[in-house]
Amino acid sequence: MSEFSHKPVLFRECIEMLDIKPDGIYVDGTLGGAGHSCGILERLGKNGLLIGIDQDSDALEAGTARLKHLKDTSGTEAEFITCHANFENIRETVSRILRERGMREKADGILLDIGVSSYQFDEAERGFSYRYDGPLDMRMDRSAPLSADHVVNTYSQARLTTVIKDYGEEKWARAIASAICREREKEPVHTTFRLAEIVKNAIPPKDRQKGRHPAMRTFQAIRIEVNRELEVLDRGISGAIDLLEEGGRLAVITFHSLEDRIVKNRFREAQFPCVCPPDFPVCVCGRKPLGKMITGKPVTASEIEQSDNNRSHSAKLRVFEKHTAV
Repeated sequence: MSEFSHKPVLFRECIEMLDIKPDGIYVDGTLGGAGHSCGILERLGKNGLLIGIDQDSDALEAGTARLKHLKDTSGTEAEFITCHANFENIRETVSRILRERGMREKADGILLDIGVSSYQFDEAERGFSYRYDGPLDMRMDRSAPLSADHVVNTYSQARLTTVIKDYGEEKWARAIASAICREREKEPVHTTFRLAEIVKNAIPPKDRQKGRHPAMRTFQAIRIEVNRELEVLDRGISGAIDLLEEGGRLAVITFHSLEDRIVKNRFREAQFPCVCPPDFPVCVCGRKPLGKMITGKPVTASEIEQSDNNRSHSAKLRVFEKHTAV
């Protein structure tokens, strides 16, 4: 097993925009290697609390160890708790933890760093990458029932086409799905290399983008399907906004347009929830704003960070601040 670590993307921007209060309650819903969480914990005082959540057991173990090391060596008096859970259920998970500790069931700040970590991509047995040969898995939570192997070998051609087209934004989705179905009739497709080769051969050479592996979009699509990533993100944002204290902030980092679109739309709906026709003189739907977007346009990585951390190239940060309407 390789070391579970990666450089936290947009670290300075996240820490600044969370506006951390020393005695606050903060939640990292995607703990990973705890890069962002360490930055939060360092800024908390003795009455502060950090809660780290991750659905990946390897990430949770590594992140917990890193936070413990920081606490042991830095002298910080702040407490932290880590929990194996999916941020889809962030409101219920965090509320339970706080209730058990006799604390207020609201958070002053929440961070969600969406996507796959460097460790997950680089660990061949996890099956996330076309660069390494391994079993078709792609589960972020390895206790989950659905794997990439199941998707590739049991989904109908029509369903595979939809997944690859909608989640991978791949114009050759139909041809790729057809090729997968033909090949699996000869022998089930169980490895990343075989799937990558099938996808590559299904795309005409003249239409393969330079500098980008032909299977990239298909692998992304299958991973999103396996982990229900867009559904989880949509539900997680709603739960996170509910969980926020008055004046609390939710920061979300995304890495592709499908994710960013969900964040942008959910934040916009929370700020402008009225569904009355525009020609109505007054609002009659009764839906009140939940807060405001702090970022008009998404924050992106500087040229320096992009040159230092390849993962930051496509990263976008959006921040929402909770304000309950009177």
